[in-house]
Amino acid sequence: MGVFFGLWFCWVIFLLGIPRDQCADIIGGKESVAHSKPYMAIIKGAKLCGGTLIKSNWVLTAAHCEGGKPRTVILGAHSFAKEENTKQKFEVAKYIHYPSYDKKTHENDLMLLQLNGTAKINKNVGIVQLARKFTDIKAGTRCIVAGWGTTQNQAKKPSDTLREVGITIIDRKICNDKTHYNGQPRVTMNMVCAGDQKGGKDSCTGDSGGPLMCNGKQKAIVSFGKESECGNKRYPGVYTLLTKKHLTWIQETIRGDL
Repeated sequence: MGVFFGLWFCWVIFLLGIPRDQCADIIGGKESVAHSKPYMAIIKGAKLCGGTLIKSNWVLTAAHCEGGKPRTVILGAHSFAKEENTKQKFEVAKYIHYPSYDKKTHENDLMLLQLNGTAKINKNVGIVQLARKFTDIKAGTRCIVAGWGTTQNQAKKPSDTLREVGITIIDRKICNDKTHYNGQPRVTMNMVCAGDQKGGKDSCTGDSGGPLMCNGKQKAIVSFGKESECGNKRYPGVYTLLTKKHLTWIQETIRGDL
């Protein structure tokens, strides 16, 4: 009965022309409280990516987002499309991807974007907290991923509002076994995979470059998953783990403490 009502409700919404976001979530998630994650950045170019503000003029994202030729960074947003007086917009002045990034294996999938201006830090725009010392994330740890990515497989439009979902870290051995990625590609010690054992909770297209937050700190970056298989329990999302070498590179590149 509940499922029938939900489908009927969405159909009525469709007929009335009410935005479909009321019927969809980031794969298994929910809409975030507006501006509760002030470090989130929208990165717009040929494709959509997410990112985090790590210094007033630097944003951290995924290296593969460079293929979308990111040009504009928007901070302080909740809505993707609507004008909001909390938004701060910048152009990308410089792209710096991690030196040993490998497109084929997805190894070291991280990139820094230098903005053409300095963000004004306030309650709607803030600096993300990165771990000062590297520690691996234990399997079973509960984390949160957020973004404006699509809310269902093969959807053509991103979510209009920031959404988030709670996911669980999965042992690399499981992610690499024959019933999961089977080593194609291999989830290395520089990566971590996360999802839900029953499926249905995941990041998706457009969430790349966004943060995996564990215990209030950014521990990883949305990197890849099986195409058109968002939320499939066999192919949990894979994230670039912010290792000691990655954190050192970030600090040296932006020339300052985080």
